Amino acid sequence: MKVAYFGTPDFAVPTLEALLGSRHEIVLVVSKPDKPVGRKLVMTAPPVIEVARRHGLPETQPAALKGRRLDEELAASGAEIAVVVAYGKLIPAETLAVPPRGFVNLHPSLLPRHRGPSPIQWALVCGDRFSGVTTMQLDEGMDTGPILLQERLAIEPADTAETLAPRLAELGAGLVVRTLDGLEEGALSPRPQPEDGANVTPMLRRSFAKVDWTMPARQLVNRLRGFTPWPGLFTKFRGGRLKIFGLEEVRSAPIGNEEPGTVLDAGPAGIQVRCGRGSAALMTEMQREGRRRMPADAFLIGERVSRGERFG
Repeated sequence: MKVAYFGTPDFAVPTLEALLGSRHEIVLVVSKPDKPVGRKLVMTAPPVIEVARRHGLPETQPAALKGRRLDEELAASGAEIAVVVAYGKLIPAETLAVPPRGFVNLHPSLLPRHRGPSPIQWALVCGDRFSGVTTMQLDEGMDTGPILLQERLAIEPADTAETLAPRLAELGAGLVVRTLDGLEEGALSPRPQPEDGANVTPMLRRSFAKVDWTMPARQLVNRLRGFTPWPGLFTKFRGGRLKIFGLEEVRSAPIGNEEPGTVLDAGPAGIQVRCGRGSAALMTEMQREGRRRMPADAFLIGERVSRGERFG
């Protein structure tokens, strides 16, 4: 089939490359506009556009999707179907109607769980043991279209959003190719999503990074996993910010009635802090503002953290 491909970040690259190696033909690549990157704010093309240019593919980067320009380009490309992977914008109804066979979307969760803009992060925050990828027919709702195919992936105990995303991207690339093959052969029948178990994830915000020590330790550990690399986790420490890079649940936390955020112990293994519901967490790697990231033993050489001191 002739395919129009909508995608922007690194996550969308494996699927584009898989389609280039398939029997299907990419006739148009649609991505977001270039944006300034780095301290020097150098205008940089999205990763998907870089791949498109290396392969000499027709490409477009509309600043807005409303209006006739994109619809005309899409129609002129001769695309029979469009594939969307992490494009980053909602597709208007008028555009959805242009390809004769509609739009197929790759979503990095096992729908209907974790609809919305940050499913990878919230699977980790929620402590899910499994994630996965879903291909679906795109409609005007928020990831509510009929399901075509799904594949499950185990979440490893040490996974963060940074390590889980590339594995889901690779898994999804193969799933998209199988989906297009199945649609072309008439072997796939879309099925409506069940509403049971449906939830919508929020957009990640910088404010999520602030530690609330009244949360149980396991929940804080999961938030760090989900919010790595962004927005991360930080706590207040002696009038400044302390960014946390390593956090573990203390399985045999000492019983006590200390206020959440109170230091229970500090040593080479880390700083043990009281959390909600009588739990405790061990901070193993951190970074003060304006200083380098370091393990707890090196941090404690310069910072005399004492039992009873409070974070937050």
